[in-house]
Amino acid sequence: MIRLLKEILEIRSVNFEDDESAVAEYLCEYFKLHGVKSKVHRLDEKHANVIADIPGEDTSETELWNGHLDTVPYGDMSKWTTDPAKAVEKQGKIFARGASDMKSGVAAMVYVLTHLANKPARNIRFIGSCDEEKNGLGAEAARRADLPEKYNFLLIGEPTNMHLGVTHKGCLWLKLHVKGKTGHGAYPEAGVNAIHYAYQLAMSIKDYVYSFSNSILGTATAQIDMIKGGTVPNMTADNCELVMDIRMVPGLSTEMIMTHGLSTLAALQQKAPELCAEFEVLNGRRAFEIDDDEPHLVRLKRLLKEHGYDGDNIGINFFTDASIIAKEELDKNVLLFGPGDPLLAHQPNEYVEISKYLDTIEILTEFVNAK
Repeated sequence: MIRLLKEILEIRSVNFEDDESAVAEYLCEYFKLHGVKSKVHRLDEKHANVIADIPGEDTSETELWNGHLDTVPYGDMSKWTTDPAKAVEKQGKIFARGASDMKSGVAAMVYVLTHLANKPARNIRFIGSCDEEKNGLGAEAARRADLPEKYNFLLIGEPTNMHLGVTHKGCLWLKLHVKGKTGHGAYPEAGVNAIHYAYQLAMSIKDYVYSFSNSILGTATAQIDMIKGGTVPNMTADNCELVMDIRMVPGLSTEMIMTHGLSTLAALQQKAPELCAEFEVLNGRRAFEIDDDEPHLVRLKRLLKEHGYDGDNIGINFFTDASIIAKEELDKNVLLFGPGDPLLAHQPNEYVEISKYLDTIEILTEFVNAK
């Protein structure tokens, strides 16, 4: 169990720097070594997914298990006390980039699925996806070509620190292209200031987004993270582009935000008919929330409590491959669970606690066979 984790941690898979497909190739061979049908789905020279199938006793049900194979860059090396490219075991922890996010979750899943004493209760398809940390290329490829015809549950091994990730925010990166009318800076009333109107549009969208909340996730959020516009200081700005990072809770969708934005634009155009704006979705990820009585959630909560964990429900603020892989009708059947700590993700000196990693393997082994 420890060897498997250390070996995949030492296969470098920094997003868009390293050959992420090396992890997929390694895991494919590991599955085959243990008699599990598997394949590598190559996307390009550096990106590939690994897919494995484990037939169950009940072939009418299929569970989908997923974890991503890539990591973020190492960051400032001076802040690491160990080599992030090496799996260093000390103080009951394993340190390395990806130890928490999320190669420990991947390793736990793979070990469970390759060391089953009997057939699992249900069919399981494992998808190890590449490029989760940037563009979701692996999840998109899996959605197009590697999903079972029918599946009723998606388990993702993202870091939850042994809690149950029952809901997570969606994400919308919304780019506003705003055009106004230029003029002399001394006569602003003669122009249409694109920067001013872009800001009004963004603030209206922000207020709308903040009106949505969730009992676990809290409030939906929105902020301007990029902006450019104007020509020179003494000319009314006739152009502006800005990008908003919007984090949505269940009940709020990209379509709802776009509708509000267009409605706000129409109202502003009543004051400034020459104002024009276009909305561009750079990234759109849905929000999820599993039903409280969903059978898989109930089973896993029971097993966690039997192993001495609280089995608490938590919310996930970051987006995952679930928003690409899962069909919309599965929005209430997505669960995140893994041994890593989300607070350590993307940080120097990232680690996973060995005891939690081993407990995850034991719990998932029982979960696989639970009726």
